[in-house]
Amino acid sequence: MSRHNSGFYNTIEYIGPRPQKKKRPNMFGGWVIGVIAIGLGVCFVKPIYSAMVEEQVKPSVEQADSVISGLKQSHSSGSRLAAAALAHSKETITYDPAYYEISYPNGDVPATKGVAADVIVRCYRQLGIDLQKEIHEDMASDFRVYPQLWNALEPDANIDHRRVQNLQRFFSRHGEDVKVSRDAADYKPGDLVVWGLGNAETHIGIVVPGPGEFSNEPWVVHNNGSGVKWEKSLFEYQILGHYRYPASK
Repeated sequence: MSRHNSGFYNTIEYIGPRPQKKKRPNMFGGWVIGVIAIGLGVCFVKPIYSAMVEEQVKPSVEQADSVISGLKQSHSSGSRLAAAALAHSKETITYDPAYYEISYPNGDVPATKGVAADVIVRCYRQLGIDLQKEIHEDMASDFRVYPQLWNALEPDANIDHRRVQNLQRFFSRHGEDVKVSRDAADYKPGDLVVWGLGNAETHIGIVVPGPGEFSNEPWVVHNNGSGVKWEKSLFEYQILGHYRYPASK
């Protein structure tokens, strides 16, 4: 038998590239990777960019006083509420969601503490409206129409008005329920906005004019956990509700 016909040589004589199996088409092409990269970039870059913009346009006390002066020339309840909100934004408030036993009516937690709802309550008191009393009486007359989220069996004047969901229900029942939109022109000074946050919580603030060159833009006064701020953040989160109280005639 010839050596070249042996099984041994038959297995080693071929020295070319090893045949490759046909590859399956890649379902996740470069375009998918690109979309993912852009998404991740937006998630990380947007907060940094927003913080930079906020720092650059951080309004001053003098700008707040100027806008307040202009708002006071109007006699509308919305302008008066916006003016009260801007005045409140100059105060130093520590975020504190703790339960307090307070007086009734016109009760309040310590003046240097508060949450988002306390901004609303305190500003309305500058208009002679006590939301603690208004909400307590409304809940006492029809408790079950309010959100049943805290295992409460009856109204509690110490805390009910300090919960965003209760404020939202009260404004929807007794105020003007304005259509939610992404159009800045639909938001007027003194309007109330309720947002849904990423952690399934709700938040609330008051629409006010912006400072200086931003005077024609709707900004907000709210306590987002770092004190009462005057910020350009109306459309930063999902808007769940848009209200005017008292309802415009």
